Order: sequence, then C-alpha cells, then structure tokens
Amino acid sequence: QVELLESGGGSAQVGGSLRLSCAPSGYDRMVCLAWFRQAPEKEREEVALLYTGGGTPYYDDAVKGRFTISYDSDKDMLFLQMDNLKPEDTAVYYCAADLYPAIAAPGGCGDFTYWGQGTQVTVSA
Repeated sequence: QVELLESGGGSAQVGGSLRLSCAPSGYDRMVCLAWFRQAPEKEREEVALLYTGGGTPYYDDAVKGRFTISYDSDKDMLFLQMDNLKPEDTAVYYCAADLYPAIAAPGGCGDFTYWGQGTQVTVSA
C-alpha cells in the first residue's frame, strides 16, 4: 500500500523559510515525486517535481528561485525547502507520487495518483 506522509508545515513571516518533508512508502522503484498546493478558493497547482532516478527538477514559475525540491535516497525522504516566503504561498501543501512515469525522467512525470494528507503553510506580514 502506497502512503505519503507530510510534515513540517506551519506559520512563517514574509521573507522567512519553512521546510516540508514527505515520507513515501509502499513501492520499490524509481518514481516521480511532487509537491502541489491548494489555496482557499483556488485550484490545486503543481509547485515542483522530481524523478528519484535523476534529472533536472521542475519548478512552477511562481516559486522558481525561492523553493528547492530534493530527495534523499538513503532516507527515502522528499523535501521542499521554501525560502523568501510570500503571502501568496499560503496554502495546503500536498506530496504526490507518480509510480509509472511515461519516461524515466522528470519530463515523464504527470499521472500523480497517490497523495498525502496535506500540511498547512501560512505566511503573514
């Protein structure tokens, strides 16, 4: 059974930092892992993704240069380092997995069928 357990959400001030963690389990292959977010009354949006086998991670333009997605293969943990936070970063953040990417690279990621429970991030002035 595939499970994704997020942690690390909370509150920060504008310009501050937070680090989200995700512990995936229940599979034994190279996969795509991603962070999504959903703000109140807005659609869910993809923030960043990577392929655990390597390649250049993808970032949404809204977070490029401020957020860093990473994967620790020794610990099997996914992270999202969020720096220079803005009020518009306030949202529930979700970890997601695509177990069968079209190709073995970040460009093959897209069918995210497994989701964590979400963790709240609130940024205030």
